[in-house]
Amino acid sequence: MPADLNGWNNKNSNSNKFEPPKFEPPKFIKNGGNLIIGIIAIIFVVLLFKPWVIINEGEVGILSTTGKFSPQPLKPGLHFYFPLVQKVIVVDTKVHMISYKRNPEMGTMPDRYGTIRIYPAINVLDARGLPITVELSVSYRLNPDKAAYVVKTYGLNWEDKIINPIVRDVVRNVIGKYPAEELPVRRNEIATRIESQIREQLSKIPNQPVIFESFQLRDIILPENIKRQIERVQIAKQEAERAKYEVLRAKQEAEKKAAIARGSAEAKKIEAQGRAEARLIEAKAEAQANMEIAKSITPNLLKLKQLEVQGKFNEALKQNPNTKIFLTPGGVVPNLWMNVQDEKKAITSKGN
Repeated sequence: MPADLNGWNNKNSNSNKFEPPKFEPPKFIKNGGNLIIGIIAIIFVVLLFKPWVIINEGEVGILSTTGKFSPQPLKPGLHFYFPLVQKVIVVDTKVHMISYKRNPEMGTMPDRYGTIRIYPAINVLDARGLPITVELSVSYRLNPDKAAYVVKTYGLNWEDKIINPIVRDVVRNVIGKYPAEELPVRRNEIATRIESQIREQLSKIPNQPVIFESFQLRDIILPENIKRQIERVQIAKQEAERAKYEVLRAKQEAEKKAAIARGSAEAKKIEAQGRAEARLIEAKAEAQANMEIAKSITPNLLKLKQLEVQGKFNEALKQNPNTKIFLTPGGVVPNLWMNVQDEKKAITSKGN
């Protein structure tokens, strides 16, 4: 092959090879490349280990450094720590409740203010050894200032080691002093004694780890034979109360009738007294009138009355000549008597 042809082929084969342009990074990237890589690595590590914690209201944080708890709790807010040697335990300080129920569904139930723990009802014996079941609930909360002490001493399940044993022990001690049939009647007294003793027992715990809030005695379940006995006693008491009421009502009715009779007698007495007084007043008035009349009769008045009677007498004699005259001894006015027979004789003689 000629030399020129070989040279042409070599030229064409070199022209088919493509070489991309070389990229030159900016100078500031060349100079700070290591710094950027370091920043990215730090951000990655921070996001991976998350060396901060946010404490919400109703919570406190316990800072643990290489396994040792700090006595001062972390208050609500943002807090930073070193992930490799430190950790933060968040503890709830809101109000908690333990509810003791029959046939419960064991577990916890969150509510607005804390957590409700459901435990079985407490079985106790009364003063005579009869089995009693008690349903109740207690409310409490962790002392925020003693959170580290509580977790260090009792662990995170401190409620099962502090509250539950004390409540069960106090309920057994209090209920065990009463006969079963007295429990429903003395319920309020029993509830007060249980609450006061729970407060007393919690106050004796060192460092006051728990703040007691409230107690409620929900129900006391008695044996069936005790229930029947109490029902019989209640029925007997109701019958006695009913009989007592009937006696009292009969007594009140009798007193009412007696009061009405006394009132009627008093009214009649007052009425009779009124009539007597009225008669007396009338008699006195009549006597007073007679006295006034007697005082008004004078000799001249009597003489005038005699003249008036004499005039009437004269008129009578004129009309009846046969009239006979009678004078009453001591009388003032003469009495006239007409003899009818004489008058008939006179008329007959005149006719003959």
